[in-house]
Amino acid sequence: MTAPARIERLVTSGRFSLDGGTWDVENNVWLVGDDHEVVVIDAAHDADAIAEAVGDRRLTAIVCTHAHNDHIGAAPALADRTGALIWLHRDDLPLWKQTHPEREPDAWLRDGLVLEAAGADLTVLHTPGHAPGAICLYDPGLGAVFTGDTLFKGGPGATGRSYSHFPTIIDSIRDKLLGLPPETKVLTGHGDATTIGAEAPHLEEWIARGH
Repeated sequence: MTAPARIERLVTSGRFSLDGGTWDVENNVWLVGDDHEVVVIDAAHDADAIAEAVGDRRLTAIVCTHAHNDHIGAAPALADRTGALIWLHRDDLPLWKQTHPEREPDAWLRDGLVLEAAGADLTVLHTPGHAPGAICLYDPGLGAVFTGDTLFKGGPGATGRSYSHFPTIIDSIRDKLLGLPPETKVLTGHGDATTIGAEAPHLEEWIARGH
């Protein structure tokens, strides 16, 4: 009998750079799979650490929730090592090229696409706002949505830098995320997890304060 898909979290450290500024950050790298194959969500900073977490399993995809450098920095090196395809939403290609001008992603994410691995069915939700090509990945079987930097514990992702837009991220969260079952785990790009039910009541508060 095949083991069900499971979720693993790896935290890597590095720097986020955009618009002339640089910040030290810790990123969540999520692995979804079983004992034989796995998908990596956001290959952040450290290809060696991610490859160690993958182990001898087959890495079927490297999925980028968006193309800020702290989420994609290790993607090409990890892909070269494992043969996995790098997936990105096409709208984030300009951001991607700021970090990896010599290499494009291998495949394009789109709203509604389902990525399958080890019994998991990850549905792509296009959620622009933090970045034009930002996406989330929802699997009802796992009871989880991987939100990248779109939704955190306590509110939306940042929209004060290039390629971002606050009204757009609010629309994305309202239309694509807050209708998910309230018990759905929100597994974020940085920091602690939350649930849809914990965040949904605060939408109007976020709008009022312009987060």
